[in-house]
Amino acid sequence: QEQLGESGGGLVQAGGSLRLSCPASGRTISQYTVGWVRQAPGKEREFVAAISWGGQDTYYADSVKGRFTISRDNAKNTVYLQMNSLQREDTAIYYCSGDPHITPRAMAAVPPTDYWGQGTQVTVSS
Repeated sequence: QEQLGESGGGLVQAGGSLRLSCPASGRTISQYTVGWVRQAPGKEREFVAAISWGGQDTYYADSVKGRFTISRDNAKNTVYLQMNSLQREDTAIYYCSGDPHITPRAMAAVPPTDYWGQGTQVTVSS
């Protein structure tokens, strides 16, 4: 069974950077669209970014466009989220999820709830 476990979160000052990782164990993730979703305390889950199985198609939430970059290394079975120019509003638990049947834009329209890991906490201080 495909499993993903997020890592790379931490405490960072505003303007700083973090890189989150979403490694898969078991079968490869090369056939999945993989995306990141975040949830802040008291707020609804929010789509962040997604990437198609081949990496040729990406989609970002407007709130992170230009600051975050999603990428994947299918040889390493891992999807990454490079987060630059972090803001306090980016503070949340970040989750990743995969789906072999949808595009990144479709994942943005209906953010997944079947997270494949426990999430990784990102805290941005001012």
